Amino acid sequence: MTQAVRAPLLSIEDLLVRFGDTLAVDGVNLEIHAGERVALVGESGSGKSVTALSILRLVRDAELSGAIRFAGEDLVAKSERDMRGLRGSDIAMIFQEPMTALNSLYTVGDQIGETIQLHDGASPCEARKRAIALLERTGITEPQWRVDSYPHQLSGGQRQRVMIAMALACRPHLLLADEPTTTLDVTIRAQIVELLLELQRDEAEKRGMAVLLITHDLNLVRRFAEHVAVMEKDVLVENGTTDAIFTSPQHPYTQRLLASKPKRVVLPVLPIALTLLDAKDVSVDFPTRLSGFSGWFRHGNFKAVDDVTLMVRQGETLGIVGESGSGKSTLAMALLGLQRVSTGAVQFQGRPLGDFRGREKTVLRLNLQVVFQDPFSSLSPRQTVERIVGEGLALHRPELDAQARHARVVAVLREVGLDRTALTRYPHEFSGGQCQRIAIARALVLEPSILILDELTSALDVSIQTQVLSLLADIQKNTISDTCSLVTTYR
Repeated sequence: MTQAVRAPLLSIEDLLVRFGDTLAVDGVNLEIHAGERVALVGESGSGKSVTALSILRLVRDAELSGAIRFAGEDLVAKSERDMRGLRGSDIAMIFQEPMTALNSLYTVGDQIGETIQLHDGASPCEARKRAIALLERTGITEPQWRVDSYPHQLSGGQRQRVMIAMALACRPHLLLADEPTTTLDVTIRAQIVELLLELQRDEAEKRGMAVLLITHDLNLVRRFAEHVAVMEKDVLVENGTTDAIFTSPQHPYTQRLLASKPKRVVLPVLPIALTLLDAKDVSVDFPTRLSGFSGWFRHGNFKAVDDVTLMVRQGETLGIVGESGSGKSTLAMALLGLQRVSTGAVQFQGRPLGDFRGREKTVLRLNLQVVFQDPFSSLSPRQTVERIVGEGLALHRPELDAQARHARVVAVLREVGLDRTALTRYPHEFSGGQCQRIAIARALVLEPSILILDELTSALDVSIQTQVLSLLADIQKNTISDTCSLVTTYR
């Protein structure tokens, strides 16, 4: 007796995605069956995220052709009203950039609860209880308090966990996870992977939940996925079981991708150099007042940074290591003078940051540059890349004419792996990794004395990590007058 062939839960057939004359996805074919865990792998800009967003028809200003069949129905042909009914219930997505995806005007509990009320018809009280339980399951401490927090009050890792909780709220049949662990430290990353595995296994009998994981983290792929699809330059070049892809990759690109590993760049030892940045006994406190559902509240201070002392000399690289929520980013903002310190002091070249005024403060800003953790939030959506990268030059280097500024912008974009075609495009047209490279270029274009990097490689694939780290090392080696120093945070 011939066994019936099981129909796939999701079938992508000859998918093409165009933005005007630009082809972003070229003829992708992919199947996902109920209960399967599939990883879509490739470098930044390869078309991974566009493919995933196309499943939910969330690609703005794009022309789609081909077919995307979910449970036998073609999503490309569905109305927008029908798609709204599918999004968040039958198909849910964990977005790559939580600060962009979360609404800054509502608490995280309200945002999780809205999904539960909309799709499950739960009461506000029941939705709140489920939101707290989901926050707890995704590893957020004190969920009964954090449920009333706004996105800006949470660390990057905590915001990503909120996004995961929101996506899982209605127990979807298909979960699209776009770089779900990018902003998480290694401890929480392992916890989230185990959580996704646990949820997928628990729902296998009931709903057969499948997961499509979009990532550049090959260690995560090997641990999580059963099948792997590899994309290069908008094309799906290889597809197979995880064991087959990792042990016997067939396509040259897959072979190069698996062989890519970030390398530690060793700089020459410098003689005693000028102290550029000096922080002494720095503490940062935030006042807290969190209201609960029953009306209770709590007053007090939350100590984000506690009595930190550090020094950065000319040409040095200082790494600040810690888990999500440990205070790394808050300390980085204090070193920049963008966060008020409660006690202690930060000095640049022997002067407290608060003493800089007028023109001196402008020069200070030129010498202290930063690359933020979340590139989407730090890049203006209304400006082209040339305007974003060149804006600092127009302010700090008025002696340069428009032609000289243009040449400098093109040169620094090339240094971070982007060509001149990026100049007239906007941030939403780039992948997360590409946006991070734009943010790095914006900081490097001014040739600062100190570059503060908040998780600069977290959104980059391994080959670009190597390129960016080598680039920063070259900058330190080749700068003659004001040798650039780096302060960087890591998980």
